Amino acid sequence: MSDTMSDYKELLEKVFNEVNKVIVGKREVIEKLTIALLANGHVLIEDYPGLAKTLMVKVYSHVLDLKYKRIQFTPDLLPSDITGNYIFDMRKNDFVFRPGPIFANIILADEINRAPPKTQSALLEAMQERQITIEGTRFTLEEPFMVVATQNPIEFEGTYPLPEAQLDRFLIKTKMGYPTEEEEKEILKRRIERKSDDFHVEKILSKEDVLRLRKAVEDVYVDDVIIDYIVDICRRTRYLKEVEVGVSPRATEFLMKASRALAFIRGRDYVIPDDVKYIAVDVLSHRLVLKTEAWVKGEEKENIIKKVLDVVEVPKYK
Repeated sequence: MSDTMSDYKELLEKVFNEVNKVIVGKREVIEKLTIALLANGHVLIEDYPGLAKTLMVKVYSHVLDLKYKRIQFTPDLLPSDITGNYIFDMRKNDFVFRPGPIFANIILADEINRAPPKTQSALLEAMQERQITIEGTRFTLEEPFMVVATQNPIEFEGTYPLPEAQLDRFLIKTKMGYPTEEEEKEILKRRIERKSDDFHVEKILSKEDVLRLRKAVEDVYVDDVIIDYIVDICRRTRYLKEVEVGVSPRATEFLMKASRALAFIRGRDYVIPDDVKYIAVDVLSHRLVLKTEAWVKGEEKENIIKKVLDVVEVPKYK
């Protein structure tokens, strides 16, 4: 695999195009998955059922030739159902470890807010530590490791909202959105042609390629004026009348990492202000804690970040 920026961009375009052979539209969402993967982060998708979230992540994993596992979160799901546990092997007359679905490269945590907090924590701890401990034994998770969690909007019944401290572990929170009219027609046409849920796509990358791309992202240059811009945006969130708790220094770091990955995807080895502006809402909005009066008024966290972007001066950068 060549190490020039143009070749990296062309390779990632092949990934996006291959996914789009099955998934209609959703280019921005697929890009955001790639940003998180290259920035060593995780993604939370909040949207309604039936928008092909599961299929998208499955196809995406296949195109990257990464091991994929899906965990359906339910009220009776136990932490051991995620991590695995020890079972007694009659033939060996000993306990042996049976790995859970967490041992994969890309995990789809479907409807994560339908499981109780203790079960959510089992996954979220693995996300942060990149390892799990069972019966005193530590297991390191294989890289690359990315969790794509989905959740229904909070007004759906039978859900356990993720606390802010746990939301903070997701690099990006985004939405799928409904397809356009033309996209919905195309979905039906493709469904007629593809009579089953099977799909056929090429494997564009390998696990080694993904790790190599991730390493290359670390070489993307971030100028001091961009650092100042990122810090200005994040600090501004801490002094807003609508906000009880602004974003943390971790969010500042996450915004820089996501901006570098986005610049890389767009074929550049340096970050520009537009990269920061493009991804800031997805990286920052879910980390805000609103004051009660702002919440009652129906203030949207995404709109608050957009207002911050409007007032923070964009640096002149060439």
